[in-house]
Amino acid sequence: MATHWTIGADALDPEALAAFWSSALGYVHEPGYDNPDGASIIDPDGTVPAIGFLRVPERKTSKNRFHIDIRVAGEQPWDHAERARLIRATVARLVQAGATELREEEYADERGTVLGHVVMHDPEGNEFCVA
Repeated sequence: MATHWTIGADALDPEALAAFWSSALGYVHEPGYDNPDGASIIDPDGTVPAIGFLRVPERKTSKNRFHIDIRVAGEQPWDHAERARLIRATVARLVQAGATELREEEYADERGTVLGHVVMHDPEGNEFCVA
C-alpha cells in the first residue's frame, strides 16, 4: 500500500496561490482546513495528493528544485496537432488566471519539430510546465 502524502508549498499569499492552483488543477479548498497562515486544496475525487500552502515572509529567490507538470494531452501516442492545441488552450486559460508564460520547448520526432511543453510561472513565480 502506498503512503498518503501532500505537496507543501511556501507562499506570500496562501489563499491566492491556493485559488490559482485550484483552478489550474480542478481542485477544491479542503473542507474544515482552518489556518490563518495557510491554505489546503484537494482533489475532489480524493485520488491524488493534496497541496498545502504555508505563509512565509520571504519571496522566492531561485529556480524550483521540484515542480508540477500539468499533463493536459493524455498519454502517448499523441496526435501532435491536437496535443499542441490542448497545451496552448490550457496556457491561455492559466495566463488569464494569473500565470506567466515563459517559453515553449520543442523536440524533434519522425514528423519534424513538435511542441513538447510550455514553461510557466504561477502568480508567485514558481515554475511549472504544461504538457
